[in-house]
Amino acid sequence: MTQYPTLHMIIGGEKVSGGGRRTFPVVNPATGETLGELPLAEPADLDRALEIAAEGFALWRKSTPQERAHVLNGAARLMLERADDLARIATMEQGKPFHEARIELMMNVGLFQFYAGECSRLYGRELVRPEGQRSTVRWEPVGPVAAFAPWNFPLGNPGRKLGAPVAAGCSVILKSAEETPASALGVLQCLLDAGLPPQVAQAVFGVPDEVSRHLLGSPVIRKLSFTGSTVVGKHLARLATDNMIRTTMELGGHGPVLVFGDADVDKALETCVAGKYRNAGQVCVSPTRFIVEENVFEKFRDGFIAGAGKVVVGDGLDAGTTMGPMANPRRPEAMDRLIGDAVAKGARLGAGGQKIGNQGYFYAPSVISEVPLDADIMHEEPFGPVAIINPFKDEDAMIAEANRLPYGLAAYAWAGDPQRQRRLAARLEAGMVGINSHMIGGADAPFGGVKWSGHGSEDGPEGVRACMVLKAVHEG
Repeated sequence: MTQYPTLHMIIGGEKVSGGGRRTFPVVNPATGETLGELPLAEPADLDRALEIAAEGFALWRKSTPQERAHVLNGAARLMLERADDLARIATMEQGKPFHEARIELMMNVGLFQFYAGECSRLYGRELVRPEGQRSTVRWEPVGPVAAFAPWNFPLGNPGRKLGAPVAAGCSVILKSAEETPASALGVLQCLLDAGLPPQVAQAVFGVPDEVSRHLLGSPVIRKLSFTGSTVVGKHLARLATDNMIRTTMELGGHGPVLVFGDADVDKALETCVAGKYRNAGQVCVSPTRFIVEENVFEKFRDGFIAGAGKVVVGDGLDAGTTMGPMANPRRPEAMDRLIGDAVAKGARLGAGGQKIGNQGYFYAPSVISEVPLDADIMHEEPFGPVAIINPFKDEDAMIAEANRLPYGLAAYAWAGDPQRQRRLAARLEAGMVGINSHMIGGADAPFGGVKWSGHGSEDGPEGVRACMVLKAVHEG
């Protein structure tokens, strides 16, 4: 079995720990036991990381597309070789089932391979000018990137944050979640072992507000990439304005799912139940608010309750587990609060609604229905294993409910009528829409939201371009 590694930071290629630094206990959410002590950055560590990032950018911006692609492809190969170990580490510190962690790792492999190809597709253009004149438009790397990644996808989020700057020719300082550090360090180590100069990518950990204020207060940082809650995203965006730092914000959601009477309800149930309880619902694009046409409401609700009862909750390293624990003690407490408030206001509890066992952070797969609009859960992203199922009369009412909240990350719809499918694609206010499918991502597709769910994109060509700036050059 994989042993949990000794924790450290990586600054200038050096593994940094000890030295009287503060530490953070990393806990296995399945057992509540401490896995290791993570060293936290002091101001001097952050100053050193910034100095090295500036050196790394001066070096890496001159690299050729072939050099960048070689590193990304090499890192993808190393991730494949280390896949089982990396996935087990992710399960130990985050809780998700091992097979989910391995899928997440494979998504990183595909993204790095795509970005390797994208290195040679960063085209500019030449403008039409009179003879003797020349005007070109070129893409250039933006500069050192501060990248903040959350705990819910401990391998995938760091992969996104590291892959795009490396492909674009930038340096990057990664601050991943303190709850899941070893996964992020494993991804970064693959890049370093594949030949990435140590000045180009570093990993620090620390008290989040201390680190963000220090990094974003430095003129070295030219770009912020953040994935996390809307509240924190707004705070970081305000910090970024002082130095006019460019931002990519992938923030919260409250994923609506529209289910119409002409849909294949059985297929919708099979897909939606699996999607809802993936990673214990701790997914920014998780299907959450099920907006169901009245004539199939009872069938869908009862089918969902039955599906929730078949979910096997347990340690993510156990072979039969289909849903692991929640990642930290805050999440079961949030579930109790939100579900309790909804039931107190008249919602029907169809399944779950309580913690499981007295060890770890397990919560039962939950279903609530006929939830009144004044319930907190109708406005606040639950980020947990709870499905909200409500009946609606017609298409207009269903779309209005889907668009009611200020979030717009992912939206889903199940409908048989092709004309309705096209209307939904146009009218749903979201950065990503799935029609009769919950597959809304891919290495070649932009990932991002609108409204309070943020701006900018990761993945696809857009993910690399987000780490670049345009320059127009005019020659007389």
